[in-house]
Order: sequence, then structure tokens, then C-alpha cells
Amino acid sequence: MGERDDWAELRERRLAEPGAAEAYDAARIAYELGKAVREMREQRGWTQAELAGLAGMTQSAVARFEAGGTVPTIPVLERLAHALEAELVVRLTPRTSAA
Repeated sequence: MGERDDWAELRERRLAEPGAAEAYDAARIAYELGKAVREMREQRGWTQAELAGLAGMTQSAVARFEAGGTVPTIPVLERLAHALEAELVVRLTPRTSAA
């Protein structure tokens, strides 16, 4: 068994543990939100410190957020959206069943 097979097996075992799938989903969402904020910031040519100042945050908080290291609250997302002159949209939609 190669290293890649070992990793895949370990990943499957970890995801089968209670709460692991939920934690994985939370990490994915945090990463996607951070990536979106970083891309918008970079499109404007801003540093993390500039965005932080506009959003009332510290540069290190922006860095952690952009790296997906924190799951943000709605108020933090609102401050970032306001600073980026973006609209924050939070939506719940029903899942489609595979019937």
C-alpha cells in the first residue's frame, strides 16, 4: 500500500468519526469565505491592514479569516462586506432529494 492509499484510508476513517463530517463542512465554508474576501481585497489592491482598518478589525484577524482559520460570525461578515462595498447574502435553500 502506497503513501497515497494510506492517506485516503486515514481520511475515510477520520471522516467516519462522530462530528468529523460537520467539522469538515465548517472548515470548507470558512475556507471558501476567506478565499472570497481575499480575492475581493486583492482586486482592490488593498493590504490586509487596509481592509482591517476599514472593517474595524486587526490585520492578524483578517489574515486568520482569509486563511480559513476562523469560522466568522454574521456581524464580522457584515463588517467585511461593508468595508468591501459588497452585499452579504445569507441564504438557506432546501436540498434536492435524489428520488
